[in-house]
Amino acid sequence: MQKVAVIGAGQTKFGEHWEKSFRDLMAEAGKKAIEDANISGNDIQAVYGGTMSAGRMIGQEHIGALIADSMGLNPIPSTRVENACASGGTAFREAYMAIAGGHYDIVVAGGVEKMTDVFTSQASLALGGAADQEWEVFFGATFPALYALIARRHMHEYGTTEEQMARVAVKNHHNGSLNPNAQYRRDVTLEQVMSSSKVADPLKLLDCSPITDGAAAVVLASEKIARKYCDDPIWVLGSAQASDTLALHDRESLTTLKSSVIAGREAMKQAGVKPTDINIAEVHDCFTIAEICAVEDLGFVEKGKGGKAEEDGMFDLNSNISVNPSGGLKACGHPVGATGIKQVIEAVEQLRGEAGKRQVDGAETALTHNVGGTGATAVVHIFSKEGN
Repeated sequence: MQKVAVIGAGQTKFGEHWEKSFRDLMAEAGKKAIEDANISGNDIQAVYGGTMSAGRMIGQEHIGALIADSMGLNPIPSTRVENACASGGTAFREAYMAIAGGHYDIVVAGGVEKMTDVFTSQASLALGGAADQEWEVFFGATFPALYALIARRHMHEYGTTEEQMARVAVKNHHNGSLNPNAQYRRDVTLEQVMSSSKVADPLKLLDCSPITDGAAAVVLASEKIARKYCDDPIWVLGSAQASDTLALHDRESLTTLKSSVIAGREAMKQAGVKPTDINIAEVHDCFTIAEICAVEDLGFVEKGKGGKAEEDGMFDLNSNISVNPSGGLKACGHPVGATGIKQVIEAVEQLRGEAGKRQVDGAETALTHNVGGTGATAVVHIFSKEGN
């Protein structure tokens, strides 16, 4: 196994890009990553691109070929990766394994989604493809409804409150206000979250991540050449992926995403770290309850204690563990195929000390956690300024 580092990163702003196409967003992020890595297109040996619903959203399939063609990278192999909202994180993992296994020395991993060119109802239908069509979507379940079931059960079992969930939104919007690439760069108050319109009880509008356009890309390199191009490579210490049942009704527990538990445990084992060693965590907060489940499932707090930990400010910037310093999916935005790569970029910028006003002091180790659906897929990566 070769050691692998991230040597370049670039992303578009996340938001509503009426003037830019899927192709434009992809090219912008890729160009920024390549320039940041100080490489040329001729140095790239393979590409993995994450996107979930380009076929339904913009009528475009064959995304791997589109990436290579648009970026002038033919004839290198270029592969689309689809794993619902975990498409970006899985694309990064595929790129990582391709280098770790000795097949390549420089690979680009990217993610892109163009979601605002269709009506909200069409976007919701496309996103519903990440759930069980036969046993959930057919009966009218939407993703807010499915996560509302998780939230209601968490409240029943552990006494978690709507105010504690709202506290997640307040924190992440504050972090997003410090991120120039975030979709929503403004603070919200607890009262604003609590009084926002109900979407699926107990989840309100400000408990939910938005529909977003955006793209992100990173350049990975083997240890033998990483420092040739980069003075401060960020090393991948652990990479793990796990699966669970597609439908909620088959789960052992509604409040534990078993895939997150297993992927997190395996990634930390590979990295030789414990939850208390993590300084920064970008977790998949598609809804506020999802962050609460994530901090529990990843071992940052005991199961059932996540809501109280959020209320106590345990995951604020420069607190015990800085969770979602980018603003998370909640405030930074959630262009589903790009989210997992954006999480990696936040980890890289934080560990380089380049995160500006949201910089976490003395950050040494970062974790990213990307979830598909309601937890049928989870991908976790561990990063450090130093290789182990």
